Amino acid sequence: MEKRKITDLKNVVFKPFDNYGKVIPGLSWYNISFEKKNSGGTFILKYEPGAEGIPHIHTGYEEFLMMDGELTDPDGKVFKKGDFVTFEPGSKHSSFSKNGCLVLVFMRGINKAI
Repeated sequence: MEKRKITDLKNVVFKPFDNYGKVIPGLSWYNISFEKKNSGGTFILKYEPGAEGIPHIHTGYEEFLMMDGELTDPDGKVFKKGDFVTFEPGSKHSSFSKNGCLVLVFMRGINKAI
């Protein structure tokens, strides 16, 4: 099966997260199938303790599975391990993690910084 890829989640190497044109301190990622030119794909996003994403708007659906830890949105909603979250096109937010977390992200559209 030459077109199959198996990702060993215990042995991935995270790189600085730079999908908005600059590195965001405390965020790193492992690209599974994300292609910016095709407006989507899947990746693992890692928040270090105290890390905060930048405010952005979703141009398409963004969904994610909380794999470990907790992530908090500006309205105080806390996403916990096992939560599957959907942001519809046009939604806006930014998230932070007090103690760090791992998030499996499914993108269908490119987020735009606001």
